[in-house]
Amino acid sequence: MIGWLDLAAGASGDMLLGALVDAGVPLDVPAAAVAALPVERIRLGTEPVTRSGLGATRVHVHAPASSTHRTWSDVRSLLNAAALDPAVRQGALAVFERLAVAEGRVHRVPPEQVHFHEVGALDALADVVGVVAGFAHLGLTRLTASPVALGSGSARGAHGVVPIPGPAVLELLAGIPVVAGPVPAEMCTPTGAALVAELVDEWTTLPALRVTRVGTGAGARDPVELPNVVRLVLGEPVEAAPSGPVVLEANIDDLDPRLWPGVLDALLANGASDAWLTPILMKKGRPAHTLSVLCRPEAVPDVQGRSSRRRRPSGSG
Repeated sequence: MIGWLDLAAGASGDMLLGALVDAGVPLDVPAAAVAALPVERIRLGTEPVTRSGLGATRVHVHAPASSTHRTWSDVRSLLNAAALDPAVRQGALAVFERLAVAEGRVHRVPPEQVHFHEVGALDALADVVGVVAGFAHLGLTRLTASPVALGSGSARGAHGVVPIPGPAVLELLAGIPVVAGPVPAEMCTPTGAALVAELVDEWTTLPALRVTRVGTGAGARDPVELPNVVRLVLGEPVEAAPSGPVVLEANIDDLDPRLWPGVLDALLANGASDAWLTPILMKKGRPAHTLSVLCRPEAVPDVQGRSSRRRRPSGSG
């Protein structure tokens, strides 16, 4: 199974959690992973909501108020001490390492000296561990996503007023296709940016797939410009067939010219629409021919000779 994330409204931890649960991941899966963290008790709850008339699931993280500002070392020790599945632990560590490196570049300090503020809070820890656990539960062979909408304007953070897109978000999504989008507000949080940067394998439009499930996760705001949701589309991959005739070609030298008429006749008898020769000159001045064959996509196996032994034209030797 493969997945595609529609990030036209940006990304945040709670939106990704909502999309996973709405797509069929039992709430117990992220809840159990969050409960394994050696911190104050955190609960997850769901709420059906609508965004611009579109039904969605919103996941609430219920955590006690905390003023703890954890360093990257603190978060790493906390995750290593948690009774988590190894894949979930490694995924969460990778997400927070991305956050530490990005914040370090923004503030011009080594990653180990970064003090997490918003992203080190209990709800951010729950978002990261819960989302990683949710995708591990799905066991996708490939996760793709659209370009990420980041928003525009400015917002107040722990260090004062910052521009949108936030500096850490831009660091986290370096090399990844992004757009501002139509909403003049923060559409992608640092936690959301780190999660998609770590989990997504390819950035593309909706790939060819047979859709089996769609999950829609809502954010807290309800802007008028577009539905504030992340959509997770799950399905089985479909190999896209060629839409028109194909041309197969091969360069051949040192062939008795008297054999060519029979070769062309055999190709036409095995499904080729047309076949022809073009004289060419190969290395060291050797005369040769390019054999070109025009055929329908479904005739390619026969034309390539995989069944020509069963369908030899009459009169062939």
